[in-house]
Parts: sequence; C-alpha cells; structure tokens
Amino acid sequence: MYKVAEEKIILVTNDDGVTAPGIRALIEAVSPLGRVVVVAPDSPQSGQGHAITIGTPLRLEPVTIFEGIEAWQCSGTPVDCVKLARARILHRLPDICVSGINHGANHSINVIYSGTMSAAMEAAIEGVPSVGFSSLDYSYEQNFVLSKKVAFAVAKKMLETALPVGTLFNVNIPAATEEDFKGIRVARQADAKWVEAFDERRDPRGKKYYWLTGEFVNRDKGEDTDVWALANNYASLVPVQFDLTNHKLKKQIEAEWTF
Repeated sequence: MYKVAEEKIILVTNDDGVTAPGIRALIEAVSPLGRVVVVAPDSPQSGQGHAITIGTPLRLEPVTIFEGIEAWQCSGTPVDCVKLARARILHRLPDICVSGINHGANHSINVIYSGTMSAAMEAAIEGVPSVGFSSLDYSYEQNFVLSKKVAFAVAKKMLETALPVGTLFNVNIPAATEEDFKGIRVARQADAKWVEAFDERRDPRGKKYYWLTGEFVNRDKGEDTDVWALANNYASLVPVQFDLTNHKLKKQIEAEWTF
C-alpha cells in the first residue's frame, strides 16, 4: 500500500486581532496549502513585541467567523496565542506558522517592537518555520490581492523546502499596484529607526500627558535592504533570528579582554 502523506498544518496568528481584515486575507492565501488553524488575539495587540501574560489568567474561546476553518480567540498577546496553540490546540507542531497580514510596515528596527513578528518568532523558537507578513498600506479597507499573492508564494516555498530549525522570515509588501509590483527580493534589515518625540499636552484638570510621535530616519544607503526594496516596489524577505549574540564582537572581546 502507498502511504498517504499527512496533511500539512498551518498555524495562522496576528497582532491586529482575530477580526482584522489582514488575518482573513492571510487565511484565504494559505488555505490551499494545508489545514489552517487560527489562534489570534481577541483585540488589537500592536507594539506588544514579545510580551507574555503572567499576572492574569488567559481566556481561549472558539470562534466561527471563518467558514470551514478552526479558529480560536485568546485574551492575551500574540506570543500567548502561539504558546496556547502549541500546548492546548494542536496535536503536533504545525508545519509552518504564518503571522499577519499586519496593517502597516514592520521593516528595519520595527521588527523589534512588532507583535506580528514576535508571534512568528515564538513559533520559530519552538522549532516551527515561521514568517510574519506586513503590508505598507495601513488602511483597513486596503486591497489585499497583492499581499495574498506574496503570502501564498512564500508559504508554498516554505512548505516545499527543508528549512533549518529556527527559520524565521520577515516579509513586507509595498503599497503598490499589481502592475507596478516588481517581485519578491531577499534583503537585509536596514539600519533605520524612528527618532521619537513626545507631544506634551494637558488634560481638562491641567495634568500633563504625552503622545508618542516621531520621524522615521533611514541611515542606510544600501540597495540590498528591506527599506530600499519596498521603496522600489519590491516585497522584501529578510531572514531574521532570535539569537541576539554579537558573534563578531564576542570574538574580539575574547581575544582582547582579560579578567
């Protein structure tokens, strides 16, 4: 007898919440590739980074908002969602984890703060090849046709490739028309960041409060970066890692310092 291959399991999550249009678009994009299981926050969690919930109980409830798709909403952070999916919902590790599609960019330094990428990173820590998808179009009414094509193409390649443990990709999609889109470009993270400012205001009682504002500054002139790719109508694909060790500096310190 021929052995029937086990169906691929694709874990879908995000940080914009289970009702966000972006996660629906991502589900539609990857559904042809395997059995989709959704575990996502019950409310927006943008900017949570790799936060986890330790001081309050977590709630996990099934939802029926995606026809034919097993879906759950979690009261915690994006990372909580991945942890609960692994511990309580899936009978085995998923074949891949896809996070997004985020409403807004997660290129350059934004990857550090992103709940979208932290959810994918948590899955990668567990040994699951993972990817976060973000669109530079911030509108909830955006057209996801291009983003869905990119997500399908990347997820398909991931499922077809024997990837090393810890594989994690950061994919950003430009706010371009299909006609202007130039394809997917493998890139590096740009040396670019937000230079923050805090707008000081006063409430009706005269007490000060602050709104975070700022300006995005790109100090990187390279044409191999995610920021360059996006500015030139490419989708950027950056392989990233959760090992924060500066290996070059480590070698220098070992050679030059004595204690």
